[in-house]
Amino acid sequence: MAANPMTQFEVYRIGPEIKIGTFDISFTNASLFMIISSFAILVIFNLGSKRKTMLPNKMQLLAELSYTFVSKMISDTAGSKAKPYFAFIFSLFMFVLFCNMFGMIPYTFTVTSHIIVTFVLAAFIFIGVTIIGFIKHGFGYLKLFVPSGVPIILLPLIIIIEIISYLSRPISLSVRLFANMMAGHTMMKVFGGFVVSLGIVGGWLPLSFSVALTGLEILVAFLQAYVFAILTCIYLNDALNLHH
Repeated sequence: MAANPMTQFEVYRIGPEIKIGTFDISFTNASLFMIISSFAILVIFNLGSKRKTMLPNKMQLLAELSYTFVSKMISDTAGSKAKPYFAFIFSLFMFVLFCNMFGMIPYTFTVTSHIIVTFVLAAFIFIGVTIIGFIKHGFGYLKLFVPSGVPIILLPLIIIIEIISYLSRPISLSVRLFANMMAGHTMMKVFGGFVVSLGIVGGWLPLSFSVALTGLEILVAFLQAYVFAILTCIYLNDALNLHH
């Protein structure tokens, strides 16, 4: 009998139980892989920036390509005004990417397959961007909800739609990442279960699907990190440049 494909998403405690009042803040497998992802980022970019040579090694090349990629993404979507926020967007992109990629390794845990993780990230971005918008423009930031050129008779309806759309940003941002990672890993587990159940003779077809799905899921892991970061840039662009 094939294993339940949803068991891979179970969060379990590692070590003793730690509680503050009614809140359980115990160290879990999710905590472990967030730390591993963060540590891997620090190691790679520390090694990549130690030796600055004309002919870069693999680590230096990876660090430089990542820096250039994120820098261009910010410039193309949010403009030069967003450059002071490069460090945050770069860290966000790399953290989501590494969490996604570590989840592709067998017997690991996909942190971004949990809505609580993606929603906290998205809510932090939403609150931060809103604060930046009010700091930059004061109450003029509310003009974001009043698109130019809208007939007066339609204005109340459009304002309501714009407010709902704005407030739904952290939900759509978090659900997109969580749903894609969970769905992809569930499908991989299901096809893997078929391979085990059908054996050598009948398992070649689901095995070929599993191989193809693994390649697709690696691409999705990168794309979802990219989408998460570029949407953050777009929201930041609204706050800085007040396009309406």
